[in-house]
Amino acid sequence: MLAFASDYMEGAHPLILERMMKMNLQPQTGYGSDEICAAAKEKIRRACGVDDAEIFFLCGGTQTNQIVISTMLRPYEGVIAAATGHVNVHEAGAIEYSGHKVLPLPAHQGKIDPEELRSFLKAFRENPDREHMVFPGMVYISYPTEYGTLYSAQELNAVSGICREYGIPLFIDGARLGYGLAASKELTMRDIAALSDVFYIGGTKVGALFGEAVVFTKKNMPPHFMTQVKQHGGLLAKGWLLGLQFDTLLTDDLYLQISRHAVDLAMKLREGLRRKGYQLLLESPTNQQFVVLQNHQMRALAEKVIFSEWEPVDENRTAIRLATSWATREEDVDALLDLL
Repeated sequence: MLAFASDYMEGAHPLILERMMKMNLQPQTGYGSDEICAAAKEKIRRACGVDDAEIFFLCGGTQTNQIVISTMLRPYEGVIAAATGHVNVHEAGAIEYSGHKVLPLPAHQGKIDPEELRSFLKAFRENPDREHMVFPGMVYISYPTEYGTLYSAQELNAVSGICREYGIPLFIDGARLGYGLAASKELTMRDIAALSDVFYIGGTKVGALFGEAVVFTKKNMPPHFMTQVKQHGGLLAKGWLLGLQFDTLLTDDLYLQISRHAVDLAMKLREGLRRKGYQLLLESPTNQQFVVLQNHQMRALAEKVIFSEWEPVDENRTAIRLATSWATREEDVDALLDLL
């Protein structure tokens, strides 16, 4: 079976596994207090251009989103997200489970429209009954979005500016950040750090065995954050395993190199689909591609390819997602195109 269902289907980059083997029997202090984590944090600070960034390593995306959002919000606040946002659709109500509400806005190819965001916040502020409502306390976006799309520099600057205007933090979910940065012709990690109040560098989907690096960019890490992480069951005793992975990914530009590999193969896949006359659901510049198939085509393809069934287009057609990863081989893309 060819595997194109997601970008976390493989294990870890060989350099990470090699380094784990070398370090395996060397005792390390616990909970991220080791020298490896300290070195990884310094590399992240340099990559972000924020010398005093506060960094914390967590294990997975849903865990990271819930912990960051729930520790930064007040008890009466909720988080604004696109209706298609990961925290609103694919995290089993994890945010609501923590006692906070997701406040959805219309999604435009996965993105929030800045003017709709401004209108929502303005209407809330002017509502005389707002004391009876959930207060919007944060804006959450993904880069890239769940549809593989990217905020332009203009859009992201606009969203960030509106958050500043209304005094609420902007949280950028970077589960696939590497693929977004590799595809963008406008934004760098320094831009992401400058425009957000908190973001995370995704490892699970970009070469790590597991792990996400949360970066608080404005000296705004919640008080006693480690204690709150532990309350959520998210504190890893062998924290050095997380630090080692990010230290490796941020050495010699490995993170962006392997991300570009995935994006390059996704572009080859996209152009091959076009040549064969397939309809794309939307224009994605990243490693996630969405193609519309007749339902009988989808069933036939499922016999030889693992993919994500995304959304129905009509009663006879369905959009599927085909995702490349840092580990995808060019011959697998060629084989997929031959099947199609």
